[in-house]
Amino acid sequence: MMAAPVMADWRAALPEVRGRIGLDVPLGPVTWFRVGGPAEVMFRPADIEDLSRFLAALAPEVPVLPIGAASNLIVRDGGIAGVVVRLVRGFADIEVQPDGIVAGAAALDATIAEHAAAAGLTGLEFLSGIPGSLGGAVAMNAGAYGAEIRDVLDWAEIVGRDGTVARYAAGDLALTYRHARLPEGGIVVRARLHARPGEAAAIAARMADIRASREATQPVRARTGGSTFRNPEGDKAWRLIDEAGCRGLIHGGAQVSEKHCNFLINLGEATAADIEGLGEMVRRRVRERTGVELIWEIRRVGLPCRGAA
Repeated sequence: MMAAPVMADWRAALPEVRGRIGLDVPLGPVTWFRVGGPAEVMFRPADIEDLSRFLAALAPEVPVLPIGAASNLIVRDGGIAGVVVRLVRGFADIEVQPDGIVAGAAALDATIAEHAAAAGLTGLEFLSGIPGSLGGAVAMNAGAYGAEIRDVLDWAEIVGRDGTVARYAAGDLALTYRHARLPEGGIVVRARLHARPGEAAAIAARMADIRASREATQPVRARTGGSTFRNPEGDKAWRLIDEAGCRGLIHGGAQVSEKHCNFLINLGEATAADIEGLGEMVRRRVRERTGVELIWEIRRVGLPCRGAA
């Protein structure tokens, strides 16, 4: 007698949770690009304890991928095998302290900046220029407008793939340009950012400048993500892309932004393959023109559609 497929077995034996579990959940609607196939299993934990117990009970061979605001993510058209953990309401609390902010991983970066500003705390204004949520910002040491997470991070709480919960000091995470060394399979669930008392008018002015700059220079109202490629040392990715003649380049339903050419745009009917393929075209043209190998900053996850090249 033929054995049942492994994947069918693990989905039938999922741990009991207090949060929500869904099967074959479309991911396109939750990503900023609005593309991508389904999650084989989507788990929205109620809180840290719920996530910890689920991971401890889940078969260790089942892959787990955490996502937050999905602002810096291309989900491929074939979807994601295993479990997608999406941190939502139970992970969005923000606590203002006299010298900093403690926030859940699902708290939006811009919202954290607003809470700090309302409390007269300075040093976190740059977060208003980063799309996405705190968990992703810590995991990639996100930065903008002259500052990075490593400049303000005190500690991060991380749930390991085995369900253990531990607090890591910023120095334990080896934060470098757009990278953090997280425990393998670890999911950031909470973090503390330090700040200092500041002048309310100066904080408000700085945040207004950042918002105005984003509006003027980035395609913030398009179906897009964050910056597509990392800046090479001593240079800017957008400048190299422009020099290679890629501004406005179209591939399928995707386009290199005319406004800021380190952003890719879904013109309305793009597939994930269109967007990723356009990014690879840009990389090839930049390499041929300048000799520089651009490195993806946007994460590309999942499987291509069956039969896709």
